[in-house]
Amino acid sequence: MSGTTQLKQMGTAGQRKEARTVILSSYLGSTIEFYDFLLYATAAAVAFPKVFFAGSDPWVGAVEAYATFAAGYVARPLGGAIFGHFGDRIGRKGMLIVSMTVMGLASAAIGLVPAASVIGSWGAVILVLLRVLQGIAVGGEWGGAALMALEHSDPKRRGFAASFVNAGAPTGAFLGTVMMGVVSALPREDFLAWGWRVPFLLSFALLVVGLFVRLRVSESPIFAAAVAAEEAQQDAAPKRRIPLFDVLRRPKALVFVMLAGAAAFALQVVLSTFAVTYAVTKGAPQQGVLYGFAGASVISIAFVLLGGRISDRFGRRPVMITGLVLFVAYLFPMFALLGSGNAWLVFLAFTLALVFHSTLYGPFAAFVSEQFGTTSRYTGAALGYQLATLIGGGFTPGIVASLYKESGLSIATVIGFLAAMSLVSAVFILLTRESKDNDLTTVR
Repeated sequence: MSGTTQLKQMGTAGQRKEARTVILSSYLGSTIEFYDFLLYATAAAVAFPKVFFAGSDPWVGAVEAYATFAAGYVARPLGGAIFGHFGDRIGRKGMLIVSMTVMGLASAAIGLVPAASVIGSWGAVILVLLRVLQGIAVGGEWGGAALMALEHSDPKRRGFAASFVNAGAPTGAFLGTVMMGVVSALPREDFLAWGWRVPFLLSFALLVVGLFVRLRVSESPIFAAAVAAEEAQQDAAPKRRIPLFDVLRRPKALVFVMLAGAAAFALQVVLSTFAVTYAVTKGAPQQGVLYGFAGASVISIAFVLLGGRISDRFGRRPVMITGLVLFVAYLFPMFALLGSGNAWLVFLAFTLALVFHSTLYGPFAAFVSEQFGTTSRYTGAALGYQLATLIGGGFTPGIVASLYKESGLSIATVIGFLAAMSLVSAVFILLTRESKDNDLTTVR
């Protein structure tokens, strides 16, 4: 049965109910995936330098831990290309089930990696390999989840619907940070010996929950209709289409969304890694910093959804530019608050930062996905989004930590780097065409 026939038989009420189910599924799936992926960021800030890089200078150990963190971002575009190809050929739903399974198993395995004191440098090697699997999984997850929400929703509410996928990131960050905060209350020796492993081992339980929810949703009707229309136009011997080639034949959209989104991920990942380490080294209690970031992440969820909703009215680009400008203007005050040594001021710093970031991040799922045609949308959106994460997020923690250390612990160098990256993204957001009124049923 084609997607068009499904929609006609379902009726308006049925469509709305199905859309709500799909959006909820995308949100929960994204939450679980980002719990796993961003939990690593928190562990890289508070545990890995001592567990896997013991003996290093504290900031040298942090840089080395962030290097393993970057491996996941390097792998994300590969995951986007692999899952995008099959998602555009055989459907979105199946790929989302595979991506969640890979992520859950890899994350649980991280909790079992022996420390450097047991197997030396092999611990770091295994950590990198598992981080690569995480990156491949989340690289396929985001595109499929965003498209399922986008392609099931009312055209006038696409930004809001897709923003639920991005809201999974702060929700996952909240859950992961709370779990790491709970175990960090253990005596320091116990935390480093086994406590940090517990949140990773819980990933297996989350995997079971996530698969139960994900198996209950239906395939995208827009995708099904597009595939049926394409097959009807082909000859008796249909050619084998490669979605990646379709995207690369018109690379402008891919390059523009990649550079437009780079700053969003640079700012996001600095908050979950470098900012945590910075606040702790300035005297704030580690557990207070982790809970402060977790609380701010919860507050930001509403603003991610608000950003997506506002973009349905005013457009993706104006809302994203506003969020970017506000965040850059806030960088100096933010680091002053983070360096205060006061847990409540650190919480305020994270809260304001994530509110500004959410205004930028909320519309981004729709902004990226709307740039591509239906039968190459999974590949184009996933690859563009993941390349943006690689450029903006993958190496930023290591870069800013190195800049900070080499400058004699001057925060101005970090701010200058983030401001420069934000300027590049602002330019490419403005150069990219407004997409809120694009027809998603177009096959191009």
